[in-house]
Amino acid sequence: MDETAKHYLEEARRQLSGHKRMGEAAMAQLRDEDFFVTIDPESNSIAILVKHLAGNMRSRFTDFLTTDGEKPDRFRDREFEVTSATTRAEVMKWWEEGWVRVFAAIEPLQPQDVMRTVTIRDEPHTVLQAINRQIAHYAQHIGQIVFLAKHLRSSQWKTLSIPRGKSEEFKTHKAMSGKFDRGVPRAK
Repeated sequence: MDETAKHYLEEARRQLSGHKRMGEAAMAQLRDEDFFVTIDPESNSIAILVKHLAGNMRSRFTDFLTTDGEKPDRFRDREFEVTSATTRAEVMKWWEEGWVRVFAAIEPLQPQDVMRTVTIRDEPHTVLQAINRQIAHYAQHIGQIVFLAKHLRSSQWKTLSIPRGKSEEFKTHKAMSGKFDRGVPRAK
């Protein structure tokens, strides 16, 4: 079990790091005002998505192994509110602070911790279940961030993966060199 648990923790860290990088790469392409655009009255802006993610991260990963993942001082509904005074810098500060908490909780975990019990809203979860729950949640919202960023940048969008129409080129270059970066072959 220790080898499987060790591999799981490495993979969880890898996935979380990848989601963080993807969100950052999408947001880096935006103008300041793009952070606050909503595409309809029921949608969230990127700023709101980041504020919600940061609030969730703070709540779930502060004292991860010892306290409930829904902290009594979390006011989730406020995570879906920003004011006209909110800035891009503030949004990025929320983003970074949230991820610092995630990695501060995940990095020290050991294989024997994977089957420990933690609670979220008084419901028991193994550490594995709690981390998987958060990976899925963060992937969903970061996917929304990427979607919105791509929509807002339209023809100026720089793909975060294999460009449209480049899949065969990707396979060829991957097979030949093992290296490919966002659809552009890398030098060996």
